[in-house]
Amino acid sequence: MASIAYQQACCVYPGAERLAVDRLDLDIHDGEFVVLVGPSGSGKSTALRMLAGLEDIDSGAIEIGGRSMVGVAPKDRDIAMVFQNYALYPNKTVAENMGFALKMRGIGIDERRRKVEDAARLLDLTEYLDRKPARLSGGQRQRVAMGRAIVREPQVFCMDEPLSNLDAKLRVQTRTQIAALQRRLGTTTVYVTHDQIEAMTMGDRVAVLRGGELQQFAAPTELYDRPRNAFVAGFIGSPSMNLFTAPVTDGTLSVAGSPLELDAATRALLSGRSSVTAGIRPEHLTVSSDGTGIDADVVLLEELGNETLVHGEVKDPDIRTLDGEPVTFVARSPHRAPAKLGDGIRLKQSAPTVHLFDPESGDRVG
Repeated sequence: MASIAYQQACCVYPGAERLAVDRLDLDIHDGEFVVLVGPSGSGKSTALRMLAGLEDIDSGAIEIGGRSMVGVAPKDRDIAMVFQNYALYPNKTVAENMGFALKMRGIGIDERRRKVEDAARLLDLTEYLDRKPARLSGGQRQRVAMGRAIVREPQVFCMDEPLSNLDAKLRVQTRTQIAALQRRLGTTTVYVTHDQIEAMTMGDRVAVLRGGELQQFAAPTELYDRPRNAFVAGFIGSPSMNLFTAPVTDGTLSVAGSPLELDAATRALLSGRSSVTAGIRPEHLTVSSDGTGIDADVVLLEELGNETLVHGEVKDPDIRTLDGEPVTFVARSPHRAPAKLGDGIRLKQSAPTVHLFDPESGDRVG
């Protein structure tokens, strides 16, 4: 096990107009589970491949256990990779797949068998050790890939979207198993995903990337409660935060003629501003039962069984999304079918929790 440090690490692909990873700074503690998350093209997989030695570090440095990895071959980094496509040998059994790297290192058959059997017990694979990959389910194949990494007892696990090929139910089950296994083993882990729910539920800390640049690196709860900028605010959370730009009038914010409920600290941050980008989480909006609140028309209903997500297009020409489009708010309703498509409704705050961001830079205000 070891700590990891990205120090102004950069990577640029030949012919590219911008850096794939731009001056990345991360300090990852020994034994920590860190998730790199972001949209496609954000640089998260490139950052992981730089750590593993599969991409060059064009400037800056990456350290593992205090040792610089610049110029160090992948095989000498004591890292185990788990890939999206499993990369199993179809002609070898589960036991042979898991023990192959140990065989290449010259480890004796008895020691190999012990390590493979220990890993198989951890992963509930003991009864499948004599099977070929073709006779395994997707989740079982992914556990074999995990086992192949575990038997090496590396300093660091690198996982590049390992659950992408699994169906939704199996993804939830397997991500729980991976997180529990990592905590049991205590091995420093860097995990890449585009799924922010996966990131929030698995990581001790989460690094949000965009365009090769680090946006925020924090615990999941901090990312949710205090996003550093409007991008993080809109990316973290499902459904996404309702973000809109609105004029500030007499130190207040109004939407469709309805003043937003603000606490004293938030109201003070509006002083001297003519406009602001505001954000309200869907759980802090509900369909009003008393006829007061933000005037909107229902454009979509998402029935989830335990709740309904109500999408209401706001009737206010003065507020716009960050892209300049009309605003649609999403509200959570604990009741089924609180309205029908096309109905006029009122959306009301259930808490005075409003996030404020600068409309030019996107940075958090306060």
